[in-house]
Amino acid sequence: MKYRFYTCDVFTDTRFGGNPLAVLPDAEGLSSKEMQQIAREFNYSESTFVLPSKSGHTRNVRIFTPTQEVPFAGHPNIGTAFTLASIGELGSIDEETDIVFEEKAGLVPIKIRKTDGNIWCELKAPEDLSIGQTLSMELLASALSLSPEDIVVRTHQPQVASVGLPFIMVELRNRPALEKACPYLPALEEIHEQGIMPDIHAYTLVNDEFDIRTRMFAPLDGIPEDPATGSANCALAALLTRYKPERGGEFSWRIAQGVEMKRPSVLDARTEKQSGAVTGVWIAGFCKMVTEGYIEV
Repeated sequence: MKYRFYTCDVFTDTRFGGNPLAVLPDAEGLSSKEMQQIAREFNYSESTFVLPSKSGHTRNVRIFTPTQEVPFAGHPNIGTAFTLASIGELGSIDEETDIVFEEKAGLVPIKIRKTDGNIWCELKAPEDLSIGQTLSMELLASALSLSPEDIVVRTHQPQVASVGLPFIMVELRNRPALEKACPYLPALEEIHEQGIMPDIHAYTLVNDEFDIRTRMFAPLDGIPEDPATGSANCALAALLTRYKPERGGEFSWRIAQGVEMKRPSVLDARTEKQSGAVTGVWIAGFCKMVTEGYIEV
């Protein structure tokens, strides 16, 4: 049987930048095993499979990496919303439309807006910020082939954080340290032996055209490096908001990722905080359509 697919580049307004995504807009009839096989065939960091709603929302969406299904991810949601809007599956979008995807992590609200002929999408993370285990800066330095002096712990220790999908957050002292970071498998395996998936989101604070520059390494998840990770940058924005001294307010960051991979990505994150707690986190960006076709199953 043939299934139509589209591929798009996410978190970019330039084709062949950003993070590629494969979307099957009508995946009804595919088994979980077949979805996994298709995701492995595309071999992108994620592929999405769109199904009819189970509880009255816009669509049910399942997300697969080349090795497993995940409950939530950022760029697959942005790219799936963009694709459905681009091919007319969401009706007329004259200015702005709100949709909701049902996913394993929960409901994912997405705002879609047409801007100068381009389509911009913003999602709200499906879960509140959760904080996990801290790790030693020596171990994280080894995992990134860096020295401990490259790790900054002024705001937080290397720490697991999640708003639907967990990542190890580690701040680096400057952009050169970020640029030379490289995964070191023995140290990653040592982290994994502690019961933590070593998906590492490394970042540094900058003062150029961006506020933050990031890289995300997940080789044990089949992703040596990801050019744009919406879920990780959502969790990072929420984590930074948690540690801000302000008890409340709205905060925003312009984030660059994928530069070292020659797939530059731009992600806009914003958060809200009330009474000392993070009450919302959003990530947004543009996309570009790249291919369409059919895959036989």
